[in-house]
Amino acid sequence: MPGFEYARVQVADGVSLHTAVGGSGSPVVLLHGFPQTHLMWRHVAADLAADHTVICPDLRGYGASDKPADPDGTAYGKRVMAADTVAMARALGHERFALAGHDRGALVAFRAGLDHPAAVTHLACLDVLPTLDMWEVMHGVEAAVGFHLYLMAQPPGLPERMIAADPDGFFGHFLDLWAGDREAIEAPVRAAYLAACRAAVPSIVADYRASAGVDIAHDRADRDAGRVLEMPVSVLQQDWGAALGFDARDLWSAWAPRLSHRTVGFGHFMAEEAPEEIAGEIRELLAR
Repeated sequence: MPGFEYARVQVADGVSLHTAVGGSGSPVVLLHGFPQTHLMWRHVAADLAADHTVICPDLRGYGASDKPADPDGTAYGKRVMAADTVAMARALGHERFALAGHDRGALVAFRAGLDHPAAVTHLACLDVLPTLDMWEVMHGVEAAVGFHLYLMAQPPGLPERMIAADPDGFFGHFLDLWAGDREAIEAPVRAAYLAACRAAVPSIVADYRASAGVDIAHDRADRDAGRVLEMPVSVLQQDWGAALGFDARDLWSAWAPRLSHRTVGFGHFMAEEAPEEIAGEIRELLAR
């Protein structure tokens, strides 16, 4: 990303994150989604860098970040990835920071907000439901759009082999299906996403598999204990509830007492399809 400096930031033993840092001012960390890398924030990050220090890592297992083995199904739990985020910010000199995540990155951000409320000042989540709620609303043929969630939830072996047989076809399917405006992801960026995913099939699957295992356990324990997100929270998402029969605002409200929720009309890749609007939403959140 032009104007950003790149570094490898160690966040755990044997794990470093490929990280872009730009701008100056109060820190904002931006976490990417699937099937993308930190590049999905290129427009929003440039906007926010006018008056913030903007930090954009590749999540562990994605892009140019390290991809540790996952022998026991915990290495890609969102609790671990949230700890990566806090450690990265701290290594860059920031004990407290605002946090925005999209898709998979939003699930990491959600967990960071629950586990590290003293570190996360503001939280934005783009186009997800919390993991536990997501599984609870997936039912019937309408949920077939989420087939990849079930595929990658299977035990190690089969999902990796199936996806590796045609990775560009698999990951490209989602870039095409979920885009409201395919032109928003320029050809070189699309090629970079596909190349990054092609090289990361086992770790991407491990990330999704964790959301059918350890992540559910952590969410359920927090829900049972009545833990909530203490900071101001903004959620933007498409109207999935119209097809799947749920009220997203109600589901999010149970986790976030200080919630601002908005349903949007653009596609899943909203930081690329509507970057000015997303940057504006993050600025409004930071003013709360």
